[in-house]
Amino acid sequence: LLNDIDLQFVQCIGEGWAAPLKGFMREGVLLQTLHFNSMLTDPNDLTGNAEFPQRRTNFDDYSTKLQMGERVDMSIPIVLPITAATKKLIGSSRQVTLTAPTGKAVAVLTDPEIYNYRKEEVISRVFGGMDPDHPYIKVMMASGPYLLGGEIELLERIRYNDGLDQYRLTPKELRERFIAAGTDAVYAFQTRNPTHAGHAYLMQDAGRQLKAMGYKKPLLWLTPLGGWTKPDDMPLDVRIHQHQVIIEEGMLPSDTVMAIWPSPMLYAGPTEVQWHCKSRRNVGARFFITGRDPAGIKRSKNKNQMTVGGDFYDGNHGRYVLQTSPGLGEQKILSFAKVVYDKKDNKMKPPDKNRKSDFLSISGSTMRALAKKGAPPCPDAIADNWEETKPCIPNGFMVKRGWELMIQYYQDPKNQQWIGYSRMMSEPLIAPGNFVKKGTFGKPSWTLYFQNKEGENISPWHDLQLYPSGADASGRIVNMMVEIPMGRMEKLEVNKEEKHNPIKQDVKKNKPRYYKYGVPFFNYGMLPQTWEDPAKKDKDGHMGDGDPLDVMEIGSKQLPTGTVVQVKVLGVYALIDQGEVDYKIIVINKDDPMASTMRTPDDIDGLVTERLADWLKMYKTAEGKEVNELTNDVMEGPLKAMSIIKETNDHWKNGREAGTI
Repeated sequence: LLNDIDLQFVQCIGEGWAAPLKGFMREGVLLQTLHFNSMLTDPNDLTGNAEFPQRRTNFDDYSTKLQMGERVDMSIPIVLPITAATKKLIGSSRQVTLTAPTGKAVAVLTDPEIYNYRKEEVISRVFGGMDPDHPYIKVMMASGPYLLGGEIELLERIRYNDGLDQYRLTPKELRERFIAAGTDAVYAFQTRNPTHAGHAYLMQDAGRQLKAMGYKKPLLWLTPLGGWTKPDDMPLDVRIHQHQVIIEEGMLPSDTVMAIWPSPMLYAGPTEVQWHCKSRRNVGARFFITGRDPAGIKRSKNKNQMTVGGDFYDGNHGRYVLQTSPGLGEQKILSFAKVVYDKKDNKMKPPDKNRKSDFLSISGSTMRALAKKGAPPCPDAIADNWEETKPCIPNGFMVKRGWELMIQYYQDPKNQQWIGYSRMMSEPLIAPGNFVKKGTFGKPSWTLYFQNKEGENISPWHDLQLYPSGADASGRIVNMMVEIPMGRMEKLEVNKEEKHNPIKQDVKKNKPRYYKYGVPFFNYGMLPQTWEDPAKKDKDGHMGDGDPLDVMEIGSKQLPTGTVVQVKVLGVYALIDQGEVDYKIIVINKDDPMASTMRTPDDIDGLVTERLADWLKMYKTAEGKEVNELTNDVMEGPLKAMSIIKETNDHWKNGREAGTI
């Protein structure tokens, strides 16, 4: 199972942005990356080392071949973290299918190499320091304890289906565009911010410099980062539409090629900017523009570090390191100092020390504050305290339509319509039946309502029956309502608070949640007309979690969301989460081919029960949370499970009578 960042790296590898890397790094390649910011390769096989990056790491190899070949720059770790459960599941397999968060198979990894993820070592080498609240470091620390290396092959082109795929060009398509344009020099500008006059100055002046060097038709390649970014960065769709407006309004050359770069953002300063540059060189950029503090970030206020607050990196270091990088080859760096706004002519330029009062330094925080206030254009004469007394946006700082997009976003940043970064969208797998869908799947707005034959909304929690017609608590057959189909990662659940209890995707900080621990090998759902009453305690003093009973169906078929299916009860696990008991009823579809052979936990394959216990204990660790506690790692049998079902059905009846639920 891939998370969003993993998928973005799959795209970088599979499309050729990371060439000559052909897969997730094996341990030997990772060591070279960490210590040398490069990897050994021999594309022409002059030394017999042509396949060296693709070979399994062999620490018993003492031959001189390890010293042969040529080095190409590779500054960041492109690795695939996995959990202990995934490691065990891979075992001795020769191939591994890589699955996107939507459940779609996107690539195959060959000859897997699994090794320990030495996180502190990687962090210290890549970032040059430690900050527990650095956004990407937090991602790394929350990931699995192992790394999976091996070459990958895309099964098909990666598309995100988010309305922005038209801006995602592969390296091959970009090279074709460059050739068709008849350019003699491509110069690239990497950005994860909206374009304002300061950025435009760098790109315009770079073009002027190239013409002064004798190039006849230099071509600007505006290449915004499309991968994962920290939550307070501007969303991808806002940036893309703003860039497009900037080009249309003439702030940049009309023949500018604008295409999304798929990589996630690491915020690793001097180390990362070399990756930014190298990947564009792979596609044909002979020149790369850089300014102050590329890929930089502020330190957090976390006191568990030697330095608190301020810039993580010196503002000059990234640019300087890139200029002196040994891996540039024929590529040249067009380096710029900070530019500021000149009130005399409303243009961005390097400051003039002789008239400091004429220049304004408009920071990103200032721009955000002005946009939030809906600041109009400034008058010709800008007052000294213009930011506070009469907030306005200096003329020429950004074209009108571009500024209107900034205002639209910053005045409503929590709107569910925004696309933070490249995240694969998909269509839900819904059972046939009477349903009403609202909103966009993959966003908090998506809602699935159940209806009866008369077209009236009903509650799947309260109006569906627990026991099939003619059955009762004395049997072992109950009705399960499927929320999450086998193989899907969207965390869908019945919403207890909304009227009619529709199915929605669970959210955290207004962001849709996905399972991250692994691909669910079961259908997940709930038992209608049950309630784990939080006012009731079990024999160990644990209160109920206030939800319907959860159920995991371990049959052989994927069951769509909304399916109501009769299932045979096999057993139960009791999970303790923050002092609350959360029972997981284990069942199998009564019509599944395996159902006739299963009556108790003893009839379930040992690997399946082991994976179930591991999943329940560990699935939250992929989000940086603690290991869950099970009262018993061994599944309890159907009699215990049926007693819990009857008890929670009674709690539900009492809760309904009392008006509690």
